[in-house]
Amino acid sequence: MAAQSPPGGTRFLPAADSFLDPQRGDADRPGDARAVVIPFGLEASVSYGGGTSQGPAAILAASHQLELFDDELWREAYAEYGIAALDMPPMPSTVAAALDQLASVIADVLDAGKLPFVLGGEHSLTAGAIRPFAKRFPQDLVVLQFDAHWDLRDGYLGEPYSHAAAMRRVLDQPGHENITLVSVGIRAFSEPEARYYDANRRRMHVHFGHDQANWNIADIVAPLKGRPVYITFDIDALDAHVMPATGTPVPGGLGYLHALAILRAAADAAGKIVGMDLVEFAPIAGFHAYDFTAAQLAAKMLHYALSGTQRRPSHEGK
Repeated sequence: MAAQSPPGGTRFLPAADSFLDPQRGDADRPGDARAVVIPFGLEASVSYGGGTSQGPAAILAASHQLELFDDELWREAYAEYGIAALDMPPMPSTVAAALDQLASVIADVLDAGKLPFVLGGEHSLTAGAIRPFAKRFPQDLVVLQFDAHWDLRDGYLGEPYSHAAAMRRVLDQPGHENITLVSVGIRAFSEPEARYYDANRRRMHVHFGHDQANWNIADIVAPLKGRPVYITFDIDALDAHVMPATGTPVPGGLGYLHALAILRAAADAAGKIVGMDLVEFAPIAGFHAYDFTAAQLAAKMLHYALSGTQRRPSHEGK
C-alpha cells in the first residue's frame, strides 16, 4: 500500500527512517497513524555545548533498536495508535522563520486529527510549536515543562527567540495570556527570571529541583486536571549523570523513572495531551546509551499520551 501524503506539502519518511521498528505492521500506513513525529533539528541560539541539530536523527535511529513490547504496560502500546514521521524541508536561516515553519506544520497535523510530537533541536522551537495550540485552546491550555532551566529570559545575546527565552515567548505572545505553565525540575535561572516569576505567579506552578524530596506528584499534576496539556521535555531535566548528552547539563536533576512517574500521572490527570516536544538532546559520538535513553523516553511519552497508563496485572512479575 502506498504511503499517503500528509497535509501541508511535507512527506512522510519511509519506514526505514521513521520512528520505531521499520518492520512493524503499520509501517506502510503512515497516513493512518494517530501520532506524527516531527524531526526539527533547529540549532541557532545554543550558548554552550552544540549538537542539537543532530538530535532528531540520533533518536530516530536509536528507536529502531527499542523493543516494541512495553514491559510496564504489558503490551505493544504503539500498535494501538500508530506512528508516522515527517520528512521536514530544509531549515530556514533565522529562528523566527523556523518557528513560523514549525507552527504551520503543526497546524496541518492538528487539522488532520493527529498528535504532533516534535523531536528537537533546541528549546526555542517550543515558542513556535505552541502557537496552533494557543489558537485552538485559548482559555485553558496548560504547558507542562520538564527542564533544568526556566527559559524565562526576555531574549538572550540579542535573539528574542533564544532557547533561553523559550518559555517567556510561550507565555507573553498575543493570544497566549491564558496559558498556564507547570514547570518541573527547575534549578538554573537568572535574577530577571526570578522577578518575572514573582510578577506572574498566578499563571505559573513551579517545582524546583532542590525540593525533589518533598515533591508530591498529585500536587504537580493537579493544574492539568481536565484540561488540554502540551508537554515540553527538555532532556536536561534529567540529572547530568543520567543524561550528559545535552548542551548545558545541570546536576541535581530527575532520574529516568521519576520522570516517567510524573509523565504517567500527567497523562492520567490531563483532559487530553494535545501535543509534545522533546528537545535539547545533543548526541555524543560513541555513547549510544544516551541516544537509546532519549528514544525510549520519546516512546514512553507517546504511549502514555495515546495508549494510556494502565499497567500489567498486579500478579505479573511476582
